Amino acid sequence: MNQWLKQIRWDEKGLIPAIAQDHKTGKILMLAWMNAEALQLTSEQGHAVYWSRSRKKLWHKGEQSGHKQKIIDMRLDCDEDVVLLSVEQKGGIACHTGRERCFYRKLVNEQWLETDPVLKNPKDIYTS
Repeated sequence: MNQWLKQIRWDEKGLIPAIAQDHKTGKILMLAWMNAEALQLTSEQGHAVYWSRSRKKLWHKGEQSGHKQKIIDMRLDCDEDVVLLSVEQKGGIACHTGRERCFYRKLVNEQWLETDPVLKNPKDIYTS
C-alpha cells in the first residue's frame, strides 16, 4: 500500500466516506464510500471509483450511465477520515434519480421536499 494511503484513518470495514463536489459551483453532488483500491484507482485513472457497499464491489462512477466524474483535486480532512473530491461531473447528472445531485431534498416545516428537478428520466439513463 502506498504511503499516502497509510495516512488515512479507514473505518473498521476499511472504508472512508468520499464527498464529490462540483469544482465550478461548489455544490455537493454526492457522498459515497471508498476502500484503498478505489482511492488508488481514482488517483491513477483520474476519474472517481467508489466501493459499492450494497453490491460489495468497485463502482466506476458513470460505468453504466456515462456520467463519469473527472477528478480535478483530491483532499483529505484534518482528522484524516473523509476525502473530498473536486470533480467535473460529465453530463451534469450525479444522482441515479436523474438529478444534478443526490442532495435534492430539503427539510421544510418538518417535511422533506424535493427541490431539484429530474434532468433525465433514469429509465433513459440505465438501459441494460
